[in-house]
Amino acid sequence: MSTTHTRLAASILAVADLLRGDYEESEYGKVILPSTVLRRLDCVLAPTKAAVLACKAELAERGIQNERMLKTVSKVDFYNTSELDFVFAVRDQDYVGCNVRSYIGAFSENAGVRV
Repeated sequence: MSTTHTRLAASILAVADLLRGDYEESEYGKVILPSTVLRRLDCVLAPTKAAVLACKAELAERGIQNERMLKTVSKVDFYNTSELDFVFAVRDQDYVGCNVRSYIGAFSENAGVRV
């Protein structure tokens, strides 16, 4: 197993560990797969996250909405403008629902990620 796959498997198991108290084992699939997809999208966007947030702030300051520019800065065909990353969003168990909804809501519409 490659290092990338090992890290991904560890991340999935870490999410499962977080769910143990709240979900039955049969319900893991309802949460694990979406969480895995969100984490993967987060990893894809991580290298350009700061640049996307800076671009968003600059555009907002100038009163401009320009999805194409944000996509260009993200270097993929989608972006996320949340100040949170996925790991931070799920870290605080008291606010995980609110954090994850906020994080998901900050994806560009073409990412296909919705609450």
